[in-house]
Amino acid sequence: MYVCMCHAVTEDQVKQAIDGGANTPRQIAKGCKAGTDCGSCVRRIQALLGEHGARPCPTARLAARLGLADPEAGVASAAAPSVPARAPLRAA
Repeated sequence: MYVCMCHAVTEDQVKQAIDGGANTPRQIAKGCKAGTDCGSCVRRIQALLGEHGARPCPTARLAARLGLADPEAGVASAAAPSVPARAPLRAA
């Protein structure tokens, strides 16, 4: 399966880069240029890094802090701050 259509980089190539020591999307990009053109593949690269124990996706960390993470993924934080409810709008 292709991860980066701009540079024809496959998921296997990204996994090989991770196995070779790449820990960030930038390190992946140095080897195969994935994520350096349109950027639509960066989230998938971050997910692959997270699946292989590398740096987790910053978006996933933010979602966990806000209590929005998927509970089945096991990343939801118990210490996530609660968001206060908004007061209903009044008619003028």
